[in-house]
Amino acid sequence: MAFMKEDCNVPISEMAKRLAYTEGEVTFVLPSEMVSMLPGVHAQRILEMLPEWGELMTIVSSLGSIFEFKGALPEGKVARGYYNLMGKTGQLHGHILLDNIAHVAMVSKPFRGKESHYIGFYVASGECIFKVYLGRDNKRQLFPDQIRKLQQLKKEVMTW
Repeated sequence: MAFMKEDCNVPISEMAKRLAYTEGEVTFVLPSEMVSMLPGVHAQRILEMLPEWGELMTIVSSLGSIFEFKGALPEGKVARGYYNLMGKTGQLHGHILLDNIAHVAMVSKPFRGKESHYIGFYVASGECIFKVYLGRDNKRQLFPDQIRKLQQLKKEVMTW
């Protein structure tokens, strides 16, 4: 990964674009101190934990457009193969096709010079379905409790 040696602050999406790879193909080969990988069968378990983490940033990129939602990830339930986010008015709402999630990556990598952590959900080809970033306060500082929860999750998943 020459880009990593040049500048570890280069966003993964930019690395992927330069290399003509998917985001997953770049993410999955990051150094082990930057990424912890899980099979997609664990996606629901992780999604069920996230509502307790507080304000997060959910990002969906689609054909060059980027959609961001700041707020707690709502609780969900499974029906007809989807994990249905049960957000109320003003909250995130949607339907995640669990069978499409082949990989889950917990990434800790600087983004534009700032400490950054997220959980990415990917299809088998490496395309990113969506990412859930740890939240930031008004001073753009990460919430320390969320960092601790992510570190704990990285340790916990080793036993799954």
